[in-house]
Amino acid sequence: MITSLPTEEAGSAPAALPTAADVDRAAATLDGVLGATPLQRAPRLSALTGLDVRFKREDLTPVRSYKVRGAFSVLAGLSADERARGVTCASAGNHAQGVAFACARAGVRATIFLPRTTPRQKRDRVAALGGDVVDVVIAGDAYDDSAVAAAEFAAASGATVIPAFDHPGIVAGQGTVTAEIVAALAAEGTSLDGLVLPVGGAGLIAGALTYLAERAPDVRVVAAEPAGAASLAAALEAGRPVALEHVDPFVDGASVRRVGDVTHAVVEAARSRVAVTPVAVPEGLICVEMLDLYQVDGIIAEPAGALAAAALRLDEARSVFEPGSTVVCVVSGGNNDVSRYADIVERALVFEGLKHYFLVEFPQEPGALRRFLDEVLGPDDDITLFEYVKRNNRETGPALVGIEMQHRDDLAGLLERMAESRLRVQRVDPDSPLFGFVH
Repeated sequence: MITSLPTEEAGSAPAALPTAADVDRAAATLDGVLGATPLQRAPRLSALTGLDVRFKREDLTPVRSYKVRGAFSVLAGLSADERARGVTCASAGNHAQGVAFACARAGVRATIFLPRTTPRQKRDRVAALGGDVVDVVIAGDAYDDSAVAAAEFAAASGATVIPAFDHPGIVAGQGTVTAEIVAALAAEGTSLDGLVLPVGGAGLIAGALTYLAERAPDVRVVAAEPAGAASLAAALEAGRPVALEHVDPFVDGASVRRVGDVTHAVVEAARSRVAVTPVAVPEGLICVEMLDLYQVDGIIAEPAGALAAAALRLDEARSVFEPGSTVVCVVSGGNNDVSRYADIVERALVFEGLKHYFLVEFPQEPGALRRFLDEVLGPDDDITLFEYVKRNNRETGPALVGIEMQHRDDLAGLLERMAESRLRVQRVDPDSPLFGFVH
């Protein structure tokens, strides 16, 4: 069944909401191009949550994310004239790789716009996958800036825009992820109870709900968004897509200021049939999960790729499901730049309460630092940062001190010893503007 969708532009033709049949057609288009990605048991997260958790390994596609599904589906539907005029898109990295992969196979020229925040690894992958048929242009500081640049290029050149998420064909293509999950579990005699999905522009969750609303409406869905970019929750509360005033770009694959008109309409239409719970996931917890995925499960996930699994560590998400339920977390992408791991470790330690920063005024006298080490620092505490600035003041000199602990409970004792010392100490709170400079 086709449902008309009004668009925001006056006089424009209504788009159509995709259906489960559209997902089936997208799956047929992808057959022979992409094999079904693995559905793997997740013992660590199962033990942690009391659920039967599986990982849908979308990080194992040829472009290391699910984005290739929608991109290939839309490109396959273009006319010969549209192909001749070329295509364009804006992306934080993964959609660009999907478009580059599809265009290289089809011999269609593409001009791809990426924001400056796109990790170098993703930029290089786009160029490698696209080869001679793809031109990469860096435009703006965020995805939305690149989207404007792509739209302007399309208007001037006649190229067809392949949206990152806000298109019925993209939604149908992404819906094949859920179709594969349901089929794989059915093949082993198991039914899907819950699905945890990362959400940026909402293309993946829109595809999932398109399929589930018609084929498996009893499945409960958790929409996992970065706490610093919860655009779907804002849209659902407002009843329409709204632009967030501020977006934290750390989860670059899901940091979208405004969900799409099509994707929002799909989610709203499906909510009467499928239970959807938005959950905001702190960026620090995403980093903790990224490290566990890497060190325990052997999975290299980018921040958006770890978003669903991280959400399941929150009580708010776990409470959606009955104990023992079969729940699938989509590992949506594995395009992580190795140079980011130092920042990821740092964010994880701060989130877990194992790393803290202080401004300490030391008296300008011999032995002051030694007394700090002997009398204030705990036996298992480690100084990871010490930046001392000797001022003209003859009595005191300030230092920025970073301290890493073995246990988060050790902080209380450290603060008590600091208070008892004759040092003037100011804790740099993670919520303060100053912490941004330290971090």
